[in-house]
Amino acid sequence: MEIKLNELVEHFVHSCFRVQGVYHYKIEPGTARWQKSTPFPGFIFPMGGKAQFHFNDTPYLAGVGNIIHGGANMSLHKRVVGNGKWQYISVLYDIQDSKQEKICLRDAHFQINIGQSPRLTELLWRLWKTFNEPGALPAFQTETLFRCTLEEVFICSRNQTNNSAQTLFQQVSAYIHDHYMDILTVRGLAEQNGVNENRLFYVFSKYAGMGPGDYIMAYRLNRGKELLITSSAPVREVAKSVGYPDALYFSRSFRKRFGISPSGLREKFRNNPYVFQDGSIPI
Repeated sequence: MEIKLNELVEHFVHSCFRVQGVYHYKIEPGTARWQKSTPFPGFIFPMGGKAQFHFNDTPYLAGVGNIIHGGANMSLHKRVVGNGKWQYISVLYDIQDSKQEKICLRDAHFQINIGQSPRLTELLWRLWKTFNEPGALPAFQTETLFRCTLEEVFICSRNQTNNSAQTLFQQVSAYIHDHYMDILTVRGLAEQNGVNENRLFYVFSKYAGMGPGDYIMAYRLNRGKELLITSSAPVREVAKSVGYPDALYFSRSFRKRFGISPSGLREKFRNNPYVFQDGSIPI
């Protein structure tokens, strides 16, 4: 479900809401569970590890920097992925009076990409601790801290969307250009840059017209093509130098992309170098 940031902010501006619960969980790897979501909508704030959530069969990958919102009384399936413990803080709230009719958060599930925010982490721990303290003052502070938490989420999301998409692409693509011969994974690149894999895929699709995995492959094959033409190194050495330890896999990928085998390309160029046309994959 897609909800625009401005609509979400406007909804909270014109609504009266109250925190109903703040909970901290640590869950072992591989744990999975089917259940119904709570009678209240809420935010899931990842603090460590990763988990796959399905709200009404819509999948979301939750990790640090990627917040999930779930609606009330929804079908919910969650599974911890990876080898680390899944740790998160959930904040349940109730909309008591809303003059905003564009969206109904009780029925809404969506994700918000915010990147890294040490301030948000600090606010969440304070919110969790304060909610569990007795007395009127902690109750008042809980509402204030929740508003501060939402403010930080909205600011980070706006900055992530408006200012950092192109910077992120330039940063990651430059790293790929310098390290294409090394072992690279989309997950590793995402974690290295403090974003989730979904964010990285969105940015590369927007600026390169392909996902980050395809971008890595295209860059490697283009560099391999250059080496085949400009050097006399065996195909297996060319393959290894551009990040393909398996020469056979390199040859298959090369033929699939360029319509000719590596050795066939080299032979064709040597026989007729002046009419050779560049067929590099555009990236």
